[in-house]
Amino acid sequence: MDHFLYFVMALQPHIMRMRKFPGLIIACLLLQSATAQDPNFSQFFVSPLTLNPALTGKFNGNFRIAGNYRDQWPAISKAFITSTASFDVPLMRNRISELDTWGVGVLAMTDKTANGILSTNLLAITTAYHKGLDEDGLHSIGFGFQGTYNTKRLDGTKLNFEEELDQFGGWTIPSGEPVDSRMINLSYFDVSVGVLYNGSSDGYNNYYLGISAYHLNKPKESFAGDIYYTLNPRITAHAGGAIPLGDNSRTIYLSSLFSRQAGATNIVAGGAVGFNMNQDEENPTNFYAGLWTRFNNVNDALIPYLGLEFGGFRLGASYDVNISSLKTASPSRGGLEISLIYTNLPLGNRGVPCPKF
Repeated sequence: MDHFLYFVMALQPHIMRMRKFPGLIIACLLLQSATAQDPNFSQFFVSPLTLNPALTGKFNGNFRIAGNYRDQWPAISKAFITSTASFDVPLMRNRISELDTWGVGVLAMTDKTANGILSTNLLAITTAYHKGLDEDGLHSIGFGFQGTYNTKRLDGTKLNFEEELDQFGGWTIPSGEPVDSRMINLSYFDVSVGVLYNGSSDGYNNYYLGISAYHLNKPKESFAGDIYYTLNPRITAHAGGAIPLGDNSRTIYLSSLFSRQAGATNIVAGGAVGFNMNQDEENPTNFYAGLWTRFNNVNDALIPYLGLEFGGFRLGASYDVNISSLKTASPSRGGLEISLIYTNLPLGNRGVPCPKF
């Protein structure tokens, strides 16, 4: 579950009678963030550098630019808003084996919680080397590394605590909380690694399997003096494939993800059908329609997806339809997500199939 869902679900029976105390609810949410779980994208397949460092440079093209935007639980004003932007490029193609790929990239992410009371920003440098395993280059294995600089800010001036409430309904009594009326900043560096196998049996279909581990050095965070919380490693396994049908005018894409961090499990599985609208394999115009489902410790959300690909651009939109016990508080509104990827395509070269969904 994204962010602090377990805690919000626990609060659900009390939300109606606590509406007069939004600051208190937000404070509880922020304190729960000490368990430190990463934001998750429903469209994980179009956020390559937050999914697995080993995906760096693994695409058919000269360079790739990707952007993602997620507004989670819009029924709660600006509850969680996450944005990313990334750039990666294969290097030294004329100096290493034509079967191999060395990719480097950069990733930036910003995540704002509770209308910006808690802000997280990161900048990452990532690299991966993909080694061809056969003479046709249809099979490869890649190893990736990512170094990330993180900053977080807690704006305590926007928080209200129960102790501050006076007899007239005002927030005038000092709470004594260490974060009250303070702007607290912290920063740290962490490292992540990943491995990716990519294969094809005929140069048209595709299948892949990857494993990644983020925050291996377990950095510590503190917003309250000498009380520290560990950012737990996030371990992810993901797999998928593409199956062309008939004359390749339609393709079935399947993908799944299993991730675990700080005792929380995130499982997403589903697929899409791609329709080649212009019958051009080298520069296709594709329309995609699909559905994914998120399972956690409870059934969480259905995720319908629509996408359009043209001229190297791929635009995607999805919406989380909440089916968990939180649907009463969120009116089944889980989250809107928009993605945009641009891949600068080489002329006259369809290339080896790479992970797409």
